[in-house]
Amino acid sequence: MHAERSEVTMATRKEIAALAGVSQATVSRVLNGDASFKIKPETRRRIMRAAAQLGFANVPMRTIAVLDVHPQVEGLEDEYFQALRQEVEQVAHEQGMTLTYFEDAAELIAGADDYDGFLAIGPGLIEREDLERLHESLPYGVFMDTNPAPAWFDSVQPDLSQCMLDALDAFIDAGRRRIGFIGGRGLIMGLHNHKEDIRSMAFVDWSERLGLDNRDLVYAHGPVTVDNGRASAERMLEEHPEGDRPDAIIVATDPMAVGVLQAFASAGVKVPDDIAVISVNNLPIAQYTAPPLSTFDIDQHELVYAALETLKDAIARNRSCRHHLLISATLVPRGSFIPAAR
Repeated sequence: MHAERSEVTMATRKEIAALAGVSQATVSRVLNGDASFKIKPETRRRIMRAAAQLGFANVPMRTIAVLDVHPQVEGLEDEYFQALRQEVEQVAHEQGMTLTYFEDAAELIAGADDYDGFLAIGPGLIEREDLERLHESLPYGVFMDTNPAPAWFDSVQPDLSQCMLDALDAFIDAGRRRIGFIGGRGLIMGLHNHKEDIRSMAFVDWSERLGLDNRDLVYAHGPVTVDNGRASAERMLEEHPEGDRPDAIIVATDPMAVGVLQAFASAGVKVPDDIAVISVNNLPIAQYTAPPLSTFDIDQHELVYAALETLKDAIARNRSCRHHLLISATLVPRGSFIPAAR
């Protein structure tokens, strides 16, 4: 085991070259990030692995692809992923990386030989056959915010299950136990094309464990949009008149919560006095709703940084064991719910 080293000298270039089976000049051009130098991806990876084996943990990864699978909605609903794309650009710039964007898996598969690995952004569905072909063509990839093929690729995601538990705990601590949920369709982990979101699954599971009788207050259908949030809240109020209504609800995303607040305002429901609201994402709009939204902040910079570090590690160590990281989120209290003082 080599101790971690920070500077690649002439002598260590010789060691790396010998271990990777290439010339010292090739090692120099790869480690210096020479964009004009054409080299087979596998040769580049051998050099990176050799450097890692010799104790150089910060070998530069210069060229990566970004598989940007857009959602089928635009505007406010896509704002989270727009911000995530901007964060990818910023972190890549800080680390001197070049990014190339692809909008579908087939396009990336065709150009796979030009890249060390890839990051994937966006909730769009990728077919199983395309995921398998992508794994065969470019085995080093990290999906951010989703996890469609855990046996083939790494992933980094916000810990949405923990968010649901933390929100339930906060409501219970504040004396609210009639807690509902409003969300939309989603894809659970892996190649299982079930129209169920991890947030609704976690909400139901944690509610049962906490002894909450609220299955009739789960509204998790349709797209994750402002309009569907409003429609779901209207349906909840219609099906549960005063005396049977929840005293708190968790909403899957801020855009849906915007629609929920609109429905409550139209029906004369006071937030948080009648029904308290907690959401997820902490988008800029959350500060300007009436009342401002209490919502979980997802640290996108940390999510992207962790994804890049995971990708570097997979390439450098030729790792076949997949890593799946969860990034914690923090509740930002605002007017829609103030947690009880501890």
